[in-house]
Amino acid sequence: MSDTQGRYRRVLLKLSGEALMGDLDYGIEPRVIQRIAAEIATARNAGVEIAIVVGGGNIFRGEGLARSGMDRVTGDYMGMLATVMNALAIQDALESLNVFARVMSALKINQVCEDYIRRRAVRHLEKGRVVILAAGTGNPFFTTDTAASLRAIEIGADVLLKATKVDGVYDSDPMKNPGAKRFETVSYDRVLADKLNVMDATAIVMCRDNHLPLRVFDLTQKNALVQAMSGDEIGTVVTA
Repeated sequence: MSDTQGRYRRVLLKLSGEALMGDLDYGIEPRVIQRIAAEIATARNAGVEIAIVVGGGNIFRGEGLARSGMDRVTGDYMGMLATVMNALAIQDALESLNVFARVMSALKINQVCEDYIRRRAVRHLEKGRVVILAAGTGNPFFTTDTAASLRAIEIGADVLLKATKVDGVYDSDPMKNPGAKRFETVSYDRVLADKLNVMDATAIVMCRDNHLPLRVFDLTQKNALVQAMSGDEIGTVVTA
């Protein structure tokens, strides 16, 4: 649970690969990843234990190529490797700020990162290290959203923070409907029933069934990460 000042004890941050692109069409924009790392460092230095699950859509998206004819399983494994690349980049950015970080992969890639072992991940967090969880669940057909829900539950996170490009959850697409209404809070069941596209259905059901609150916020706003990790009222909370 969060402490008496509202700050969370332990959080899991879900970052999409696209969040690292900035204004680029592909890859990682150094300015963006440095800003994200600086905000993570601020929250870590305030005492928040932080785990991160990162996607790989800025480099490779298996589902997309599967629609073009590639074998889905092959594509998904390639996507998992893309998340490892992003995780290593985040680790490097954090370490440049003197923040200890560990990349843990659901796929065995021992020469560049550790295997994901739940108890070891929790121990890293307890020691003040940022843990970056790569390769999704290690299984094809599961999204990194589902991996984020799973890992957050496994490590006992107080909240799952979903970083996006919009400032919360709306009743319709705010990019298409100027009159879309933003929710301060919304239930898991409403998200599922109305197909609000917060995360995939499997991830939402896991959060609901394990009583894990989800906060959706706009990563592009300055200090939004710090605010979200500090327990401030930002974005939309999805709960029971």
